[in-house]
Amino acid sequence: MRGFRYFLGIAIALLVFVTLPLPAQAASSAAIRAYDDVQVQTKDYSGQNLVRAEFNNTKLAEANFSSADLRGAVFNSAVLRKANLHGVDFSYGIAYLSDLSAVDLSDAILTSAMMLRSNFKGAKVTGADFSEAVLDREQVVQLCEYASGVNPITGVDTRESLGCS
Repeated sequence: MRGFRYFLGIAIALLVFVTLPLPAQAASSAAIRAYDDVQVQTKDYSGQNLVRAEFNNTKLAEANFSSADLRGAVFNSAVLRKANLHGVDFSYGIAYLSDLSAVDLSDAILTSAMMLRSNFKGAKVTGADFSEAVLDREQVVQLCEYASGVNPITGVDTRESLGCS
């Protein structure tokens, strides 16, 4: 019995060791462009590659991001009021505590994005794809009031992607 416990202990230790996640690797500073605590001078980011860019406490009201590649980008406490995000790819992006009121998200791809505690009041979402996105329930209810269309790239119905009834 003692040998069995010893063997079981080694087996459990190996199992734990093998299933531990690999160490995280930080992205190099060249891979991430950060725009922190600033009143941005440039307001036209249209068509740009902004993959994994970080906008922290940044005032981007009325900025133009149309057709920009924002995959994995982060907007943390950013003000994007009335910004143009038409046709952006914001897959796997994060918008936390951000003001997205009256933004144009038409034809945007927002799959698997996390957009918690953000304000979408008056946002235009015609043709936006929110598949697997995480939003606060009250924001989803609000967006469902005027959501319509089908995303031209993914072919996903906007209302369906939001889970509207």
